[in-house]
Amino acid sequence: MNTDFIKGVVVPIITVIDDQEKIDEAGMRKQVDFVINGGLQGILTFGSNGEFYQVEEDEMERGLKIIVDQAAGRVPVYFGIGAINTRKCVRLAKMAVANGASCISVLQPMFLKPTSEELFLHFRTIAEAVPDTPVLIYNNPGRVGYGMTADMVSRLAHEVNNIVGMKDTSGDITLTEECVRRNADVGFKVFGGKDTLLFASLCVGAVGGVCTAGNFMPELIEDVYRKFETGDYKGARNAQFKLNPVRLSMDLASFPVAAKDMANLRGQNVGVPYMPNLPTKGESLKKIRIAMEEAGLL
Repeated sequence: MNTDFIKGVVVPIITVIDDQEKIDEAGMRKQVDFVINGGLQGILTFGSNGEFYQVEEDEMERGLKIIVDQAAGRVPVYFGIGAINTRKCVRLAKMAVANGASCISVLQPMFLKPTSEELFLHFRTIAEAVPDTPVLIYNNPGRVGYGMTADMVSRLAHEVNNIVGMKDTSGDITLTEECVRRNADVGFKVFGGKDTLLFASLCVGAVGGVCTAGNFMPELIEDVYRKFETGDYKGARNAQFKLNPVRLSMDLASFPVAAKDMANLRGQNVGVPYMPNLPTKGESLKKIRIAMEEAGLL
């Protein structure tokens, strides 16, 4: 199984919608071109900032087809799965593979508190349903209420053939490092999941990052990765320091509104979030704008 493409900066792409909360095809195609032209190495559909929890299955399929068609092989398209029910996840995984996804990313189930055996079975069942497709674990304890342990990650990496990597959004750089160290023998690929920790993640052996910033400032997040890859570690760190104030200003908005706010401030016209979220206004938007101006984005 080829996993050479699993690297670099992958963007959890914004889902552009119209006033009926249906995917805006023209807007979606424009956003695909924006991130590819920005130099990124992959697109993750229906990640956290893609508002996956808001999108019905038929719309996911339509959106994936649009994105795969527009990407046209220029970068790999990953498909994000965040459903609670294992059978639904299996159904989504098969649909994604049938419609051109190069890789599947699976978030641990929300709301539940599964045992280690239940969690292992969940991931294994989904992966075995698409045995010829690479599968990534998506560890996001801040959103689901519990985290993936290094032991669990190692068991999945060694016992399920097509679980080939993970996105770690824990913010725990020791965990990121341990997942790299413990699974190096099977070529396990680890992505950093925090934009502000891309440089740190690369330093401990991550192959790249899944970075929201790619939606509205691909040139800044890509600068971190490119400089690191060429051995310019001081330059990569400085690029990280330039990016961080902008990324941290996103915390002024409700999740996940800021990515669309910032894209719109740059003139990308990506529309509004799904309700109940609303675009950011007032003092918070003013501070976001200032951070972007200081980084030279506006």
